[in-house]
Amino acid sequence: MSLPTILITGSAIDSVALARKTSSSVLRGDFSYPCGQFLFRNRAGFGLDRCISAHVINCSQAPGITNKENDCVRAAAQNSTQPSEGGLNGPMAKDRKVPEVRRRDWEDPMTVEWNKRNAHVPLHCHTTIVGALKFWQQRSHTDFRAAEEAVWEEEAVEAALQSADSWIQGLEYVCSLAGLWKFHLACCPEEVPEQFSSVGFDDSSWGSLPVPSNWQVHGHDRPIYTNIVYPFPINPPFVPSENPTGCYRTSFRVPSDWTGRRLFLNFEAVDSAFYVWVNGAKIGYSQDSRLPSDWDITDCCHFGEENVLAVQVMRWSDGSYLEDQDHWWLSGIHRNVLIYSKPQVMLADYFVKTDVENDFLSATVKVEVTVEGPREMIANSKLCHYTTEAVLFEEFDFQGDFKMPSEAAHLQPQGLDSAMIGCHAHTILTAKLQGPKLWSAEHPNLYTLVVLLKDPSGAVIDCEACRVGVRKISTRPKELLVNGEPVVIRGVNRHEHHPRLGKTNIEACMIKDITLMKQHNINAVRNSHYPMHSRWYELCDLFGLYMVDEANLETHGFDPEPWAWPERQLTFDPKWANAFLQRMINMVERDKNHASIIFWSLGNEAGYGPNHQAMAGWTRGRDSTRLLHYEGGGSRTTSTDVVCPMYTRVWDIIKIAEDPSESRPVILCEYSHAMGNSNGNIQAYWDAIDGIHGLQGGFIWDWADQGLLKEGKDGVKYWAYGGDFGDVPHDLNFCLNGLIWPNRRPHPALEEVKHAYQPIGIFLKDGTIEIWNKHFFTPLDYVKFSWSLSADGSVLESGTLDLPAIEPTKKHYLKLNSGPWASRWKEAEANEIFLDITAYLSAPTRWADAGHVLASEQMELPVSKHAQRQVLSASSKPALSVEEAEWVLKVKPAGGEDWEIQFDKKKGLLSSWKVNGTCVLSNGPLPCFWRAPTDNDKGGSVLSYVSQWKANGLDTLTCTGCERFRVEKLSDSTLLLKAVIFMEPKSEEPPPPQVSESQTGDVDKDTEKSIKAQFAEMNEERARRDSSLGFKIKVQYIVFGDGNIVTSYDVEPPSRIPTLPRVGVQFNIDKECSEVEWYGRGPFECYPDRKSAARVGTYSKEVKDLHVPYIVPGENGGRADVRWVAFTSKTKGVGLLAISGEDSPPMQMSASFYTSQELDRATHEEELQQGDKIEVHLDHKHMGIGGDDSWTPCVHPQYLLPPELYHFSIRFCPLIGPTSPLEISRNQLENVS
Repeated sequence: MSLPTILITGSAIDSVALARKTSSSVLRGDFSYPCGQFLFRNRAGFGLDRCISAHVINCSQAPGITNKENDCVRAAAQNSTQPSEGGLNGPMAKDRKVPEVRRRDWEDPMTVEWNKRNAHVPLHCHTTIVGALKFWQQRSHTDFRAAEEAVWEEEAVEAALQSADSWIQGLEYVCSLAGLWKFHLACCPEEVPEQFSSVGFDDSSWGSLPVPSNWQVHGHDRPIYTNIVYPFPINPPFVPSENPTGCYRTSFRVPSDWTGRRLFLNFEAVDSAFYVWVNGAKIGYSQDSRLPSDWDITDCCHFGEENVLAVQVMRWSDGSYLEDQDHWWLSGIHRNVLIYSKPQVMLADYFVKTDVENDFLSATVKVEVTVEGPREMIANSKLCHYTTEAVLFEEFDFQGDFKMPSEAAHLQPQGLDSAMIGCHAHTILTAKLQGPKLWSAEHPNLYTLVVLLKDPSGAVIDCEACRVGVRKISTRPKELLVNGEPVVIRGVNRHEHHPRLGKTNIEACMIKDITLMKQHNINAVRNSHYPMHSRWYELCDLFGLYMVDEANLETHGFDPEPWAWPERQLTFDPKWANAFLQRMINMVERDKNHASIIFWSLGNEAGYGPNHQAMAGWTRGRDSTRLLHYEGGGSRTTSTDVVCPMYTRVWDIIKIAEDPSESRPVILCEYSHAMGNSNGNIQAYWDAIDGIHGLQGGFIWDWADQGLLKEGKDGVKYWAYGGDFGDVPHDLNFCLNGLIWPNRRPHPALEEVKHAYQPIGIFLKDGTIEIWNKHFFTPLDYVKFSWSLSADGSVLESGTLDLPAIEPTKKHYLKLNSGPWASRWKEAEANEIFLDITAYLSAPTRWADAGHVLASEQMELPVSKHAQRQVLSASSKPALSVEEAEWVLKVKPAGGEDWEIQFDKKKGLLSSWKVNGTCVLSNGPLPCFWRAPTDNDKGGSVLSYVSQWKANGLDTLTCTGCERFRVEKLSDSTLLLKAVIFMEPKSEEPPPPQVSESQTGDVDKDTEKSIKAQFAEMNEERARRDSSLGFKIKVQYIVFGDGNIVTSYDVEPPSRIPTLPRVGVQFNIDKECSEVEWYGRGPFECYPDRKSAARVGTYSKEVKDLHVPYIVPGENGGRADVRWVAFTSKTKGVGLLAISGEDSPPMQMSASFYTSQELDRATHEEELQQGDKIEVHLDHKHMGIGGDDSWTPCVHPQYLLPPELYHFSIRFCPLIGPTSPLEISRNQLENVS
C-alpha cells in the first residue's frame, strides 16, 4: 500500500513543525482491523528533508467497534487538520496552504502540540544485552524497606532531585536535567521578558527553582483547589488574560562522544502548556499536563559544548478545560527533563502483546517493533538490511561473566522490509512460551524483554528493554477474567500528590503507597484521573497491583447549568476531537507494555459523546488485550466493558448485578468516600460483593488526603486545603478524602478496609468454622494460622492452628468443638468468650515482613459455664452521710472522706464527684444528644444531618431545670434520687426559676403552695413554646455506701428531629485521670457502622492517644461496644470506673482534651485548644458515621437514631489505689430500686 507523502525542505526544525501543522495530527501509530486499516503517521523531528505523512487511508467496520465509534474516529481525523496561530514561520510545503492565523496555541483546541515526536514507550538507550539486564535487575531490587526513605517535609525538595537522577543511573546515553533552574514568573504570556529564550539573555537577576517541581509550592503564585468549578470563567477555548507564565532557563553539556548520534529532549510532564527553545531556536509546543513531550534537537545542539534550554510555561490553556479533576491546580515542570541519544537508525518504539492459550500451559509473545531512520535510507532501500531481534529472560542474578541463560526465549529475527512507512519500518517478532509464569497481582511474575537492532554487519547498534508480564485479560458473562479467573477488584483511587512537592514524585514515597496498599489487602489502583509517573507503573508491575490507566480528561465543571446541555459539552464539539483523542493515544502509547494495566479508561466525568466514541474506537483497534472503562456515559454505552458506577448504594449495585439483561460485571469506579471520619458501611458492600455473582469489587475514593504543607503566622506547619492560600474560588476541604494522611500515616478506617478486603474469609456457622481462600491463584501454603481464646477481656490460651494448604477459591471446615481451644473453652467460667483466628505471612515478601497479618476474625462462642457474679449486699456497705443545702445535696460515707458527691438540685444532675480530694467527675453525667459534626454529617447542604440538628437546636441544648427532684433514703447505706429534667435549645431569655419537692420540705404550707403555683405557671409557659424542640429525661441515681452509683435515664426526644447523633451522657474528669483502660472494641477508633475490624478486648491508652487528628476536626476517637472503661491518675492513685448497666447494651465511648464545641469550632487540627478537663462521652446509642458519599445524608437506616423513647443505665464506681476494673465489673450490685 502506498501513501501520499509531504517532502519537506528548508530548515530542519521549521519545516518539520510546519509539516505537522499542515497535516492531520490526530492519530499516530497504526491500528489494523480485519476488515480494513487506518494508517496514521505523524513522524517529525528527523532533521532536514525528512519525510512525514498523515492521512486517513480507510475506515471499515471491525469486531468490537461500533459504526458510531468508526464514524467518530473518522470525524476526529477530519476536524484536526486546521492550523492555528503560534506555529513556526519556516517555508511551508508547496502542496498545502496555511489559513490566516487567528488564535494563540494555548487557546486553540485543535493545536495540542507541534513538532513533537510521536508518543512512545520510555526509551533507555541501552547498548548491550548485559547492560540492559543489569539495569533492570537493579531497578527491580526494591522492597518495602525502601519506603523507610520516604520524606514529606522540607527534605523532600532535595529528595525529589535525587530521585529524578536515580531513575537514569546506569544509562550511558541518558542525562537528567533535574536541578536548580533559573526562573521568572510573569503575570501573563504577553509580559514575559523579551528575548528570554536567546542564548545571551542575562538571567542573573532571576531566582532559582528546582526542576522538577510545581512553582506554587515554592512561593510563586498560589495553589488553587477546586472540586468541580473551574478557577476561571467557562468560555472555551479562552483562558484568563491573567495567566501566570513561568520562564525557565538552564544549560546542559552534550558529551562530545555523542557526536554523530541523534539527540532528543524529553519533558516527562509540564502543567499546563509550554514552548521550548534550544540555543535560541524554537523547538515546539505541547500541552497535556501528565504525559511526556519529545523533540529531536540534534540539529540545534552543540556537541561537547554548553547549550541553553529555555521554556515558557502557561498556567492556563485550552487544555485546562480538560483537566478539571478534583485536585490542586498546580503548574510548572513537575516531572523530570531528560536528554537522550540514539543512533541514526534507532529503535523508536515497541509494543509487547501476550496471548495465553485457553489451557494456560503456553503463551505467544508478540513484539511489534518500530525502527526509525533517515528518509534517504528508505529511498535507497538501505533500511531493509537492518534486523531486529528480541530475547525474553526469566528473573536471574548476575554472577561473574554473563552467559545467555537457558530460560531465555528468542523471538525470531525479522528484517525491516515488510512494512516501511515514511521514515519508519515496522516488524513483528514472535515467540512461543511453554509453561509461562503468568503475571497477576497475587504473583507478579515478570520477564525481562530485550529488543535489539542490528546493522547489516550484524552488530548491535541499539537496544531497548522492559519488564514484561504474561497474562490474559478477558470476560465472560458478568465476569472480568485475569488468566481465566474472575478476580475481585479490591481497589482504591489514587491522585499523584505529595504534601510538600505537589505533583512531583519521589520513588520512596511511591513505594510507601504501594506497600501500604498491599499490606492492607488492596490489590488494584485506579490512576485518578490522569496518567502517573512512568516509574509508578513499573512498581505496580513489580509489586503486583491491577491498574486502571486513565486518560487525562475531565470536564466536570460543565455539568452545572448552563453548560449541562449535551450540545455544550466538549465531547460533542468536533473542534475538540483532536484534543480528546490525543490524550488517549499518548497514554496508550507510553504505557502499553505494563502488565499491571488491565483497563484503559477514557477519562472521568467528562460527559459522553462522539469524541469519547472516537477514543474508544481507536483504543480497541490499537490494543485488543485490555478492556475499556468509562463511567461518564453511564452503564448503557458501548464504550465501557464493565458497569462502573460511582457512589451507588449497596442495594442498587445488587439490582444491577441481578439484572438478567446486563452481561457485564459491576465494578464501582468510586465508592466509600473517605472524607475525614468516614468509610462506614464498607463491610455491607463487601458482604454483597462476596455473595452475589456479577459484583466484582470497586475502588475506594480515595487514597491520600491531599493537604499541602503550609506554615502559619505563628510558625506552626499544617496541612492546608482549599481557601488556605487565599485562592478563589475553592472547594474547602473536599481534597481531604484519603484513607491516609498526607504523610501516609493510615487513618483508622484503613483497618476496616483491610478487614473487608482480606483474602482469607473466616466464619463461624452452626458450630463449624469455615476458612475460605479468596485467592484465585495462590494456595494457603504461604501463611500460618494462630488462635487466641479470651474470656471477659482476658486471654485464656493461644496457639498455632495447623491447616492444610487450602487451594484457591476453596473452603476448609473445622468443627468448633474439635479445635485446640476446645477443652479450655468448655472449662472457662465467663460472661462472654471470644475466639480469634489470625492468618499471617510465614516468610517475608517484597511488600511485607514475615509475621505480617493478612486476615483476622473474632467469633463469639457460646458460654457453657457462666461466671459466678457476687451480689454485693447494700446493707453490708458503709452508711451514708447526706448534707442538704438550698440548691446542693452532698453525699459521702459517714465518718469518712474517701469520696464526696454533690448534686445540683436546681438541674436535677450530679455536679461533682471527689475521690481522695481529686475531682474525678464534674459537670455531669449530663444527657447529651449532640456530636461535633463529621464531614459526612455536613454533606447535603440544607438537607445535611448537621443542618437538621442545628435547626432543632441540638448544638445549644442546655438543661433548663427539673420538674421535681426527689430524695429517698432506702437504707442507711443506700440513697435514691429521682428527677425529671428538661433540655432545650439555648435562648437569649434567662431561664425561669426551678423548684423541686425536696426544696419545699422546710417551708410552710402557704409558701409551698406559692412555689408550686409558680412551678405550674412555668410549665404552662414551657408548653406554649415550641415543645418539639425540648427533651424530657427521667433521671434516677442510686448511691451506695461504697461510692457506687447506678444512673438510669429514660429519654423522650422531640418527634420532629429526623435522627439523633447520639443518645448518652457526657461529663468532665480531672485532666490527670488520663490513663484509659477499657473492655470493648479496639484498639483503634471504631463506630457502629465501622467496627468489623475492631476486636473486643481489654485495651489501655492515654487520653491524648485516643484523639484522631483529622485535618478538619470533628467527632473522632470513639470506641464501640465498651463494657466498662476506667480513667485513672498514675500520680494520685485515684480514678473513675464506668460500667454499662445490667439492662443496657455496651456503650460507645470517647474521651478527649477537646470539647465537642471546640471540635466543631476549629477548621484545622492545629487550631484546637485543649480544655482544662477531659470531656468524656458514654453513649447508649451513637449514629453511624456513613461514607457512601459525603454530599448526601448517607448513614444506612439501621445506624440512624430515630426520635423514640430510649432507656439505659450506667454504673459508676470510684477507684482508689490498686484495683481491678474487671473484678469490680464482675460484681453485681443488689437491686434496691
